[in-house]
Amino acid sequence: MGIELLAILLFVSIFLLILYGYPVSFTLGGISILYAICFLDPSSFTALPPRIMGVMSNYVLLAVPLFIFMGIMLEKSGLAESLLETMAMLFGTLKGGLAISVVIVGALLAASTGIVGATVITMGLISLPTMLKRGYSPELATGTIAASGTLGQIIPPSVVLVLLGSVLQVSVGDLFRAALLPGLLLVAAYIIYIVVIAQINPTWAPAIPAEEIRKFRSDRFAQKVIKAFLLPLLLIISVLGSIFSGIASPTEAAGLGALGATILTIVQGRFKFETLRIVAQETTKLTSMVFIILVGATTFTYVFREMGGDRYLIELIENANLSPMIFLFLVMLVVFIAGFFIDFIEIIFIIVPVVAPIFIAFDMNLIWIGILLALNLQTSFLSPPFGFSLFYLKGVAPPSITTGHLYRGIIPFVLIQLVFLTLVIFFPELVFFLIN
Repeated sequence: MGIELLAILLFVSIFLLILYGYPVSFTLGGISILYAICFLDPSSFTALPPRIMGVMSNYVLLAVPLFIFMGIMLEKSGLAESLLETMAMLFGTLKGGLAISVVIVGALLAASTGIVGATVITMGLISLPTMLKRGYSPELATGTIAASGTLGQIIPPSVVLVLLGSVLQVSVGDLFRAALLPGLLLVAAYIIYIVVIAQINPTWAPAIPAEEIRKFRSDRFAQKVIKAFLLPLLLIISVLGSIFSGIASPTEAAGLGALGATILTIVQGRFKFETLRIVAQETTKLTSMVFIILVGATTFTYVFREMGGDRYLIELIENANLSPMIFLFLVMLVVFIAGFFIDFIEIIFIIVPVVAPIFIAFDMNLIWIGILLALNLQTSFLSPPFGFSLFYLKGVAPPSITTGHLYRGIIPFVLIQLVFLTLVIFFPELVFFLIN
């Protein structure tokens, strides 16, 4: 067996062991080192420590802990509650108005936090009991919340886009610009679906009683709207605006966002030193998880390429006469299926480094590829039976909500995302609209 085939065996071995349940970071690094000891020259090890330190000292990756801190701090600020309550009363007279509010709040939280798990859990705790109490169909309620919570995968600032930018070695700022329009169009697609389904089945998404809306609006309504929207919008504009205008890099903007989230929490009257301690601890845990996986992924990528795995794959695809679009379709299919079983971080660090050289060989735009991967990873978060957003939501849902409700509710949103992903593949201008 040639060493190139052993490189492919390395990839398959790691993938199977992770599916079996072994820790991702130690599997990636440990198995790669074992293969290197057995099949590579010992001198090849000398280049590995500098490679790891070069990745770990990447200035762009400093944005990861800062965006995580920003998201967790905003989760503690009470922002979601006030946003949802105010938005519900703005759209409450419409059939499906509460579900539309959930989508818009999910988009705003995505632009403020970029952390899927925190958004889904927060929205599930706040909005699901309210939607069920007001007579919403369990399927529509759970589907809307799960889909809205995953918008943080594509709407910048997104941790997913930061990691993809690092692996694909493209500008994170360009990825943020490229993702904005697709993210907003996806929000619009969700809202259109809710409006249509509410007209077809009015009992699935009833309007809020007019008397309740009048009562809410009679008590300092303008002040409530300003308080609910002004501070979050200022934070979003300051973070994204500073990146898009070129004033700040994504890392600097992440620092600004972390500070802004802390100030917003203070203004909301939710800040305590205990809150800061909890946020710092959770940020440290999540950041450590990401970076230890990154160490293992860097080791795997180095060994895989030293064994000639990337060259072998390129030759294999060239000999198979696959067109760039057919190869893209195969990669999207593999990522979509892998998303049923493993986390997005693992997909980014295992699959993307393997296929990136082939996309480069095909002369395909890596910004466009990054957005397609982000949209695909977002879809995999929702796909039954192992969509992580469904697990998050099930964990905080009332006992009356069954797994069947979650699966039936999410299927229309998965179909919407697959159709939208197809549109972005065939109309790349949706990605490049804000870059050119």
